[in-house]
Amino acid sequence: MTILDLFQLKDNIAVVTGAGKGIGRGIAIALAEAGSDVVLSSRTEDDLKEVQKEILDIGRESIVVPIDVTNPESFEILSEKALGQFGRIDTWINNAGGLPDGTPRYLTKTSIEEFEAQINLNFSAVFNGCVTAARKMVEGGTIVNISSSSSKNMRGNLKNGPYGASKAAVNSLTATLALELAPKIRVNAIAPGPIPTENFKDSMNMHTDEREKELKKYIPIPLNRWGSPEDIGAAVVFMASNASSWVTGQCLFVDGGT
Repeated sequence: MTILDLFQLKDNIAVVTGAGKGIGRGIAIALAEAGSDVVLSSRTEDDLKEVQKEILDIGRESIVVPIDVTNPESFEILSEKALGQFGRIDTWINNAGGLPDGTPRYLTKTSIEEFEAQINLNFSAVFNGCVTAARKMVEGGTIVNISSSSSKNMRGNLKNGPYGASKAAVNSLTATLALELAPKIRVNAIAPGPIPTENFKDSMNMHTDEREKELKKYIPIPLNRWGSPEDIGAAVVFMASNASSWVTGQCLFVDGGT
């Protein structure tokens, strides 16, 4: 076996939430290119079908399961569809998340309803996904939670406090579940930095070259470029594969050094 063999995911069965576009799509495609069959999930079926076609063109199998991750019952539906089609689940990626209404907020200007909506989307959904995956992975497996560089080193997040707090909670959840589920199931997180997905551009009002230049000054990136969904997909392949077989309870920051 060569070092590259450790990164292969031949015949692996992976579930990806929030897989219809952006980072989730990048993760799903990367897993398929590494050899996985992929169960695709998000709220929008049309987006999922486009990603499914890409995966089928790669030569891997894929099914589409539209769900709303803020509904706890949806995870049982998702897992049972995956098991019904493929017979097992090896990898579970909790990627769905973001800003519920696309609006960054100061903590002190956030209503309890707005805060709870953020926690439900970014934290409770990850908790429910992890618990469901752990119950279904009878032969063991890997769970990867998508966090954010907003959670880095417990630094503050001016005007994005609810989001940062929810992602910091994901990191703590990841570390604790890694202890509870070892050695059978590995649990890790990946924290992306700024990646100009549709949601990112909308929330940051980044729709002109002038605004992009302004944001680059506001968000200095030592590696001097925005991240891409492919950057996160590569990190997920590492965490899902045997290349990381001695890694659990960790949060890998893929953020260009921010």
